[in-house]
Amino acid sequence: MEVRRRPNRSSPAGEPLKQPDPNPNHDAHFHLTNALFFTLFFSVAYFLLHRWREKIRTSTPLHLVTLPEVAAILSLIASFVYLMAFFGITFILHPFLNSRTSPDDDLDLHIPKPCDPPLSTPLPLPHDDRDLVLAVVSGSVPSYSLESRLGDCRRAAEIRREAIESITGRSLQGLPVEGFDYDSILGQCCELPIGFVQIPVGVAGPLLLDGNEYTIPMATTEGCLVASTNRGCKAIHLSGGASSMLLRDAMTRAPVVRFGSAKRASQLKFFLEDPLNFESLAVVFNKSSRFARLQDIKATIAGKNLYIRFSCSTGDAMGMNMVSKGVQNVLNFLQTNFPDMDVLGISGNFCSDKKAAAVNWIEGRGKSVVCEAVIKKEVVKKVLKTSVEALVELNMLKNLTGSAMAGALGGFNAHASNIVSAVYLATGQDPAQNVESSHCITMMEAVNDAKDLHISVTMPSIEVGTVGGGTQLASQSACLNLLGVKGASKDSPGANSRLLATIVAGSVLAGELSLMSAISAGQLVNSHMKYNRSTKDISKVVS
Repeated sequence: MEVRRRPNRSSPAGEPLKQPDPNPNHDAHFHLTNALFFTLFFSVAYFLLHRWREKIRTSTPLHLVTLPEVAAILSLIASFVYLMAFFGITFILHPFLNSRTSPDDDLDLHIPKPCDPPLSTPLPLPHDDRDLVLAVVSGSVPSYSLESRLGDCRRAAEIRREAIESITGRSLQGLPVEGFDYDSILGQCCELPIGFVQIPVGVAGPLLLDGNEYTIPMATTEGCLVASTNRGCKAIHLSGGASSMLLRDAMTRAPVVRFGSAKRASQLKFFLEDPLNFESLAVVFNKSSRFARLQDIKATIAGKNLYIRFSCSTGDAMGMNMVSKGVQNVLNFLQTNFPDMDVLGISGNFCSDKKAAAVNWIEGRGKSVVCEAVIKKEVVKKVLKTSVEALVELNMLKNLTGSAMAGALGGFNAHASNIVSAVYLATGQDPAQNVESSHCITMMEAVNDAKDLHISVTMPSIEVGTVGGGTQLASQSACLNLLGVKGASKDSPGANSRLLATIVAGSVLAGELSLMSAISAGQLVNSHMKYNRSTKDISKVVS
């Protein structure tokens, strides 16, 4: 404990105030008291632990205490209170402090407090923004620490932006920084922000799906995309609408574990796939969240390595974090019976996330949806400017045969990823999951005596959520609200995310119908030359 003498204070008359000299024996008393209470604390703690171990061994109730045990408990509490004050936790003040903190005391007792900065506290930040930019450029102030040290996320972005311009020597003019809520992305959506990119949002529709109309928000920079999807929505609406069916709802995560032998890995595989063990594993898994519900476990072996694919429902969240926590719970549980299991990674790519994979195409991931519509012959002719026969033939040769010749994996469609990406960007989904979410097979055939066109899209792995991630940002939240799926469903957990998945599939159906019609009618190049080229004369575009 450091004792420092303050300078003598003068009385109004200019004479020094008379103060009693401090007791020179205080330091010795402190050392003795500290030693006493340290010894007391550890001695009684050892005594009580020893006594409680004996009680547990002899099945004696712990709440039955003897007189020595009562004294030991009181001593433990007293020593604990003293040590808290000693280490600076001063909600209980030491009697000596109370006696020495009067206004007339000429001793300044420098007692460490929890809020005191550590010895390694960074240097104070410059008050001027320009000086702060120079500090970031020089490296004396880390760029990543600006938000926490300034307490102002927008100012941190502006300073970081100027520092980047100084370091690179390149201008960021045109990248806006004003007009964005940087607090909303802190620790959640983006690190080290310097601005935001503007993507225009158009609307297609209304899309008549399952008896309801939806206006589809699409964020894109590709000309013709919104207009084409809008034409497909019109054709579907004039033909009575489309219908959808949710086939499956399960997010997946597949860790990879290793054993000393393939035999031992196979034993865990059999254990996991035994129906008798599923209930206990589900209880452990479901503790991760009130929405997580384990549905299935599948395992496959590669040598002595085991890949375990967990599938679970995740409510209205896309659910990657939720399922990962559940998987970690199960892995910890399995260590009891399989202590030789070596967990190499929480994800072993058998999930499979953000990659085109046959397991997603066959087993599904996220929401599996099929959407269909019957387009009337007159609509095909007047709105789509083609014929039923031409569309059926083109679909077979392009989407089916052509994709097979290319060795496509889940890409048996015209441009499903175009619509998926645009809707994902507008509604705050993970755009990288467009890879597997765009898995789609488009089917067309003539029905009703070859007069009308039956079109369907089957999409086994649409990964969407209406809570978490980018869905909470203001712009994306507004687009979700436009669709009527903002936030979590209060009536039925998961209903909003499932509805969003069917809307995505319905939008893809409209986009496929319109693009295939444009190709069939030979309009694709002319449309892109007209709508996908910049022009200063807006009247030409309007006309």
